Amino acid sequence: MTAIQAIFVRGYEERTSPKAHIVYRIDVQAHVRSWQMWRRYSEFDDLHTALTKTVGAPPSSLPPKHKFSILRSHNDTKVLEERKAGLEHYLRAIVSTKEDKWREHFAFREFLGIPIGRQGPTAQNMTSTQFTSASWLDEHLDIQARLRDVWADINKRDALSDRGDVGASHKSNVAAKTKLAGLLSRIGTLGKGLEELALTGMSEGELQRRTDMVARLQDDCEKLGKVVTIARQTSARGVTAGGSAGLNPASETDREALLGHKAMNKPARRVFGASDPPQETEVTRPLDNVGLFGLQQVQVQQQDQQLSVLTTILQRQRQLGEAINNEIGQQIELLDDLSNDVDQVSGKLHRTNRELNRLG
Repeated sequence: MTAIQAIFVRGYEERTSPKAHIVYRIDVQAHVRSWQMWRRYSEFDDLHTALTKTVGAPPSSLPPKHKFSILRSHNDTKVLEERKAGLEHYLRAIVSTKEDKWREHFAFREFLGIPIGRQGPTAQNMTSTQFTSASWLDEHLDIQARLRDVWADINKRDALSDRGDVGASHKSNVAAKTKLAGLLSRIGTLGKGLEELALTGMSEGELQRRTDMVARLQDDCEKLGKVVTIARQTSARGVTAGGSAGLNPASETDREALLGHKAMNKPARRVFGASDPPQETEVTRPLDNVGLFGLQQVQVQQQDQQLSVLTTILQRQRQLGEAINNEIGQQIELLDDLSNDVDQVSGKLHRTNRELNRLG
């Protein structure tokens, strides 16, 4: 179920249909969104009865009914405030109790408007038929959060690799791959859910917007899939003459055979084919040609990974810019409409003033 961070009963109002009654405003704050529900006292009473019959009495009782409450509650502010505070205490007691049998009960989730079938942030067994418009957005937001978790595992893998902790680095990489595999199936379910939401009457524009959202998630997963397959080798910063594992340093015998005994005490100089060749460094000097090629491959992989991350960041910035542009366009249209309305009202006032001057 959607994790509830806080719950309040912050207001009430009188409604006249189908007959005069009071409804209370419930503000629910979850980990990804917030919403409001309006419920009558009788609906609280029905919830309490359903919970008591099926899983036992809740940890708190409802505020008591008053005699002649139908006549009093509509205009007695004191009674309404007392009942509002009591209802808030009742809901908070259920949400904060250690036992979750009341929180997870179908009647309680339905009462608060929590999407039915939503089994929490890791609801990987959700079927598309369980989506509502709100629960679809919840799932999308949660998948985005999980993608950020995968990035965190990748960054942790790279940091551990730079420190030379190969085992922990491999473990983080496996965790990232496992999470990513689960997200791919959830994104597929999210896409199928749109097909059924279309049958419920969702507008074409909204369907297109959500289709684009799914496509962006798929693109992010594809990029992450490429990143997690790059097994980071030992960082070039840690490569030395005594610790260049995997980069094949030349043996002393080979170096002596190639350079001669006297040349062993001289700085090595390799010709890379340029008239002004690059200078040897402490990293490249102990390596033979195979090791040098391996080092180059590691650096190319690192650059590709950094480029992939930069591409993802730029795409997000572009999406943010497009969203801001659309919002500005809408605001401009609203301001134009407001300006037209102001001009019309100004014209009417001017004509009215002229008529008043004539009468005067």
